Amino acid sequence: MSFSDKIIFLNMMVSFIPKANSKYYSRQFLAVIFLLSVLIVPTQKGLTQEVSPIPVTSPPSATQETPTTGLFFADILVRGRPVFQIGSLGELSATQRAQIINRRIASVLVRSQTDSKVSVVTDSQRGIATLQLNNRVLMTVTQQDAQDFNLDVEALGQWWANQLNQAFDQPPLAIDVGQRLLSTLIKFQRETIDNLPSVLGMLLIVIATGIIAASMRHLTLRGAKHWEVDRNSKILVSRLVYGFIWVIGSIVALGVLGLDFATLLGTLGLTSVAIGFSLKDILSNYFSGVVLLVSRSFHLGDQIVIKEFEGTVTQIQLRATTLRTYDGRVVYIPNQEVFSAIIINNTTTTIRRNSITFGINYNADITKAKQIINDAVLGVTGIEKEPKPDILVRELAASTVNIEVRCWVNSRRLPFLETTSLMAQAIKEALEEAGIDMPTDIYTLKFSDVLTVSEQK
Repeated sequence: MSFSDKIIFLNMMVSFIPKANSKYYSRQFLAVIFLLSVLIVPTQKGLTQEVSPIPVTSPPSATQETPTTGLFFADILVRGRPVFQIGSLGELSATQRAQIINRRIASVLVRSQTDSKVSVVTDSQRGIATLQLNNRVLMTVTQQDAQDFNLDVEALGQWWANQLNQAFDQPPLAIDVGQRLLSTLIKFQRETIDNLPSVLGMLLIVIATGIIAASMRHLTLRGAKHWEVDRNSKILVSRLVYGFIWVIGSIVALGVLGLDFATLLGTLGLTSVAIGFSLKDILSNYFSGVVLLVSRSFHLGDQIVIKEFEGTVTQIQLRATTLRTYDGRVVYIPNQEVFSAIIINNTTTTIRRNSITFGINYNADITKAKQIINDAVLGVTGIEKEPKPDILVRELAASTVNIEVRCWVNSRRLPFLETTSLMAQAIKEALEEAGIDMPTDIYTLKFSDVLTVSEQK
């Protein structure tokens, strides 16, 4: 490996050190660089060795082919950092030319200190300028370079020299990162000391918020024991309370540190709007579930009617309410629909009214029939004595006198149906025993063309 190649490899290793992810790899890289430095230094021939400038070739003639290999422009690097770009020159592509210049820069950085500045030496006769450092030529600025950047040779050379001087003045990347980190830590330490009262106030608020949030979560879980919901819903409500208190406490703590409340609230408002639109249906179900829990429109075990569904409430969650219909099916109704629907609760009270209607003969004594019906109804098990049954003449139909019997029975579904069946049976048997007919509807059939027997013969 030549001396120039060693210089480039060493420069690449130095620039790669900050990318290591652990102290172990950093120490390995430092050891490798130290060994390479020992190998490279003995090959030096002197600090004042001059390198001849790049030979300037005449512009290509019309018949000469321009090289097409390589990039149009390539980076000039100082300690692995790109400083500016150069173009191709004659037979040299931009990449090849940049490699030569980068070797010279790396050689100068290793061999000597860069306290002096890069100078521009102009050769007006040849129309070129050279950039030199410590009497060493780094690169040549040609007319082609000036045309590429639309500047004259001297101005372009001075600009490139300034860029190199600024790059030489910057410390190596590892030292630069360390210095920035140290300055950041010092600045943070000073700001912490200056803002110590605010920091202490923030810590007190955080501690108080944690105590209040934990207490409210405990109280919510204790109060939720009286809610007729599953355990998961109780835990979810307690966590919502806990999180809400922490949000309020965090806003207050940030305000103590000097955060602008208007900006924070505006950000929270926009965030809330975005979340609200994306989770509208889900959040609506949860909020409806909370309202249902607070309003207590129905309880577990109640028999209710919601839209076309009727059954027993088996579960009340924050997202949905579960019904078991009377034919054994399970229905999950989102709480948003439950909250907006008309709910009929058949078991809010222990009893509810029931009625049946039937007809008796027009020839029957209505007063006597009503007394017989009343005695029969009161003798049925499950019919409440108070309020008393109502026996009303409901309608004078074509062939019967329709009587409606109203009485109060157990509001639960099964006792309600059983009592209704027993009441209808008792009324029928009592009327038949008293000799009161319960005729069916009488229909008169009228024929327009009737043939007698003689006519048929």
